[in-house]
Amino acid sequence: MSLLTVKDLYKTFKIPQAEDIKVLQGISLDVDPGEFIAIMGPSGSGKSTLLNIIGSIEEYEDGLVSIDNLNLKITNPVETRRAKTSIIYQDFNLLPYLSALENVMIPFMLSGGNEILAREKAEILLERVGLKHRMNHLPDDLSGGEQQRVAIARAMINDPKILLADEPTGNLDSKTGSSIINLFKEIISEKNLSVILVTHDVGIAQKTDRILILREGQLFREEDVWEAI
Repeated sequence: MSLLTVKDLYKTFKIPQAEDIKVLQGISLDVDPGEFIAIMGPSGSGKSTLLNIIGSIEEYEDGLVSIDNLNLKITNPVETRRAKTSIIYQDFNLLPYLSALENVMIPFMLSGGNEILAREKAEILLERVGLKHRMNHLPDDLSGGEQQRVAIARAMINDPKILLADEPTGNLDSKTGSSIINLFKEIISEKNLSVILVTHDVGIAQKTDRILILREGQLFREEDVWEAI
């Protein structure tokens, strides 16, 4: 059974005094538990919009988006974000005045978890991503790769079913980017969660289970795109 089901999804941006922008036009997608998927496509094709819809950050007009049998149209978006999905961005989005440990603790505490358990979970996760020795450092004292590992640990603290990654290696050199992708693969194996990765890097995409191409509002399998060229 699919963990994520997207069926006939439509998203249009309404622009005052201008023509509407039709971004997603009837997209369908199924993702199984433990699957690692890359989504590629030109800038402005709607890749980040699709991730934001799956992550209950943006609304959509028509279609079905279901995660673990929860229909996002009729589910509280905040609760869905906390219980089912977590998102990682290119720019890390760490709070600069908090330590790595404190940054990781935040989502768990916002979900009602107590501080002692939040600290215990955050310490375990930071050790898992190789930052046991850096957990009390501020973000500015960490390298880009270390900051992204903190962001991954933070994304994992509420035990999501789906990890959404929007250009997570975009600000990293190729070696560090590859190490982040390898970390994703290890976490997928350990937790049996799904990862949906948006990237422009073909080398990064080729490390995933399958590649999908988003263009002109439609989602295509990589092999179908090449056959059409």
